[in-house]
Amino acid sequence: MSENKGSFYITTAISYVNGSPHLGHAYEAILTDVMARHKRLDGYQTYFLTGTDEHGQKVAKTAEKQGLQPRELCDKIAAEFEAQTGTLNISNDDFIRTTEERHYKASQAIWNAIKENNPDDIFLGKYDGWYSVRDEAYFGESELTDGPDGTRLAPTGAPVEWVEEPSYFFRLSAYADKLLDHYAKNPGFIQPDSRRNEIISFVKSGLQDLSISRTNFKWGVPVPDNPDHVMYVWLDALTNYITGVDYPDTGSKKFQTFWPADFHVIGKDIIRFHCIYWPAFLMAAGIELPKAVFAHGFINVEGQKMSKSVGNVIAPSDLLRDFGLDATRYILMREVPHGQDGNFSQSHAVQRINSDLANGLGNLAQRTLSMIAKNCDAKVPACGKLTESDQALLAHAYEKLVPGLRSEFDTFRFNRGLESIWKLVDAANVYIDEQAPWGLKKTDPARMATVLYVLAETIRCLAISVQAIVPGAAEKILDQVVAAEDQRLYAHISKDYALKPGTDLPVPEGVFPRIQLEEAA
Repeated sequence: MSENKGSFYITTAISYVNGSPHLGHAYEAILTDVMARHKRLDGYQTYFLTGTDEHGQKVAKTAEKQGLQPRELCDKIAAEFEAQTGTLNISNDDFIRTTEERHYKASQAIWNAIKENNPDDIFLGKYDGWYSVRDEAYFGESELTDGPDGTRLAPTGAPVEWVEEPSYFFRLSAYADKLLDHYAKNPGFIQPDSRRNEIISFVKSGLQDLSISRTNFKWGVPVPDNPDHVMYVWLDALTNYITGVDYPDTGSKKFQTFWPADFHVIGKDIIRFHCIYWPAFLMAAGIELPKAVFAHGFINVEGQKMSKSVGNVIAPSDLLRDFGLDATRYILMREVPHGQDGNFSQSHAVQRINSDLANGLGNLAQRTLSMIAKNCDAKVPACGKLTESDQALLAHAYEKLVPGLRSEFDTFRFNRGLESIWKLVDAANVYIDEQAPWGLKKTDPARMATVLYVLAETIRCLAISVQAIVPGAAEKILDQVVAAEDQRLYAHISKDYALKPGTDLPVPEGVFPRIQLEEAA
C-alpha cells in the first residue's frame, strides 16, 4: 500500500561556504529532514532540497586570506556540507550549489523575467550606503550603532563599510502594498506568528529600492547583457529554490509537481530576505510565491549563546560522539520549542535520552522482544481474547497515535509531537508492569502470549511513528518485529497490517544504549 496524498516541497536555507558546518547548520538540516520524512510517511510525494551558497564578496575575501581561488574554497567547504548530510542521515533529494551551470542559467533567467514582466523594476543607478560584508546586506543609517575605534556596526554587530559604485536596482519600494496584501490573504505565509508581526512592521515602515548588482568584485553570476556587474548575492542565492525544480523550464514535470514550495526553512536572522525580497522578486518575475517560510530560532548552550570566547561552541561531531546519531536527532527535536531559541544542556540531554529512549521506548522493545524470544519460541505470539486493557492500548496506537503526531508535526511542533508519541510509550510501559507477563507463563501461558502480542503490535506502531526522528533505530525495531518493508507508513498503523502470529522473529538487540554522564562529560 502506498497512498499518494499529493506533493510536498521543502528546502533548507543554503549554507554559506566561508566556514565549516556548525551545530546551527546541523539543527536546520535535521529539522527540515524530520518534516520531509514525516510527509513521506504520511503519503506525500516529497522533494527536499539543501545545498550551499557560494558567491559574494565574503567568499572572495575568505579565499584570498587562505591563499585560494574562490572556486577552490567553495569546492572544499561545499564538500564538508555535503558530507554532513550523510553523517546526519539527511534524506535530501538534491544538493544545490550556486556555482553550478544550472544555477547560473536560472539566476539569469529570473533577472530577465523581471525585466520582461516589469521593465521599470530593474534600473541602473549609483549606490552609496553602508554595506556589511559579513551579512551580505545593506543597512540604513538609522539601523547602525557606533562601534569601537569609530567603526559603524550593523544590527548583527558586524562592521559596515561605506560603498559607492554603479549598481542595478530592484524597485522594491513598489511592492510594499502587494506584500502586505499577500501577508493578509495568506496568514500562514510567515511562521511562526511572532516573525510575521516583525516583517509586517518592517514593510509598513517603508521599503527602499534594493541594490541587486556589484562591480567591485567578480565572484558571482554575471548580469545578463552587462557582465561588468555580478548579481547581488540575495537575488542569486534565493533563486536556488527554483533552480532545484528545473527553473527556467517551468513546463518540466518537477517544476509542475513541486512548485510552489510548501516550506522554506530558515534561521530567524535571514527572514527579511525570504519574506520581503524573495516574494517581491517572484511577483516581479511572474512566478508563483512559496506557500510558507518557517523561521526557526537558535541553539544556546548551557543558557548562553555559542561563542568561541565563552568556550561553549559545540560541533555536530561532539554530539554524535557522545550520544550517537539517533539520540542526537531526538534531543535536538525534543528540546527546541516551535520557532524559538532552544537550550542545550549536557546533563539534561543525558537525562532525557536515558529516560525517553533507553528506559522508555528502548527498554519497552527490549524486554518485550526478549520475553517473546524466551517464552514463545522466537515467534510472534498467538493473540487470544482481548481484555479492556488490551483493547485500550491498541486503540491508542491505532486511533490516537498518528492524529496526535500529525497535528503537531505538520506545523513543526516536533517537541509536542514527541510528547504525544511518548504518551503511548508510557502507557505501554504501565501496561506491561500491570499485566506482568513474566508471571503468567506458569499460571496462564495463553494470557501471557496475548499480552506479549499486544505489546509487540504496539511497538510496531511506535516504531513506524518515530521513523522521522530516529530513522536508524526505528528501522532496527521494525526489522526485529518483522514489519514488511512496504508496510511502514503511517497508513499501516492499523489492525489491517497487524503482526501475524507464528512469524519467526530474529534475536532481539537493544537499539538505544544508556548514556553514562561521566563518559559524556
